[in-house]
Amino acid sequence: MDATVVLGQQGRLVIPANVRAALGLAPGDQLHLHVAGPRLVLERPADAVTELRALGSLVPRSRSLVEELLAERRLAAATE
Repeated sequence: MDATVVLGQQGRLVIPANVRAALGLAPGDQLHLHVAGPRLVLERPADAVTELRALGSLVPRSRSLVEELLAERRLAAATE
């Protein structure tokens, strides 16, 4: 689904009704906005969490990201 929106004088965007309906958005829903390169991305916080959990499920359980981060921080601290 594509839509073109116009940025209002006060920096506001109106999400077209058909897009809101297709996504199940209602007045008062919160959306998270972030910049990804030259793009603006709007997403519901719950959708972002779902995406992050899916990414996390790809990491083997035998791998400890916490231990890797701690090792990197220790190495950086030792070289300062």
